[in-house]
Amino acid sequence: MSTVMRWVIAVIGAGLVLTGLIVLAAGEPGPGLWSIVVGGVAIVAVTLERTRYRSAAAERGAQDHGPGGGETSRPEAPFRPTDEIFIDPTSGHRLRVYLDASTGERRYFAE
Repeated sequence: MSTVMRWVIAVIGAGLVLTGLIVLAAGEPGPGLWSIVVGGVAIVAVTLERTRYRSAAAERGAQDHGPGGGETSRPEAPFRPTDEIFIDPTSGHRLRVYLDASTGERRYFAE
């Protein structure tokens, strides 16, 4: 999901929570609670959502996606290529798994 889309969903979620609080204050608990719940779920989903096949560093840095949703460049040392190759079902790209044996972290790069 793009950064812009995340912000749009977060703003809509915050608006729903705020609207729910206003409706609750007006004495309508049913619609107010539903609005708060739906808005809260949207905010939590945007916060916890991670793009497929990307390292945590790429996510934190808001780097662009590589082909197939993986890294934009081939992972460097200490990452080593493994024999594991698979086809991403959504993009159709072949992705190779790279592994840092000391930490077990995996990264993915389209071939």
